[in-house]
Amino acid sequence: MDETAHRITALEASPVGAYATEAVRRELSERDVVDVVRAEAAERLAAAARLTGPAHAGRAARLRAEAAVLLGFLDGAPEHD
Repeated sequence: MDETAHRITALEASPVGAYATEAVRRELSERDVVDVVRAEAAERLAAAARLTGPAHAGRAARLRAEAAVLLGFLDGAPEHD
């Protein structure tokens, strides 16, 4: 099979239509969701801690506020190690 024929076959075999290339989504348990939200909050707090200069005070405050919102969603979520 020459290269041109190979390309045409590959194109014809490509998925077509809405969601044709969509991957199967993983089901998350409640614990998984809590872990993701905690990790996102921790990432924002770590980034805010690195922004120490006065020019970054607003961004650091915004990151801390975002982390507080995320952690607020977890009020009452079970703690685990």
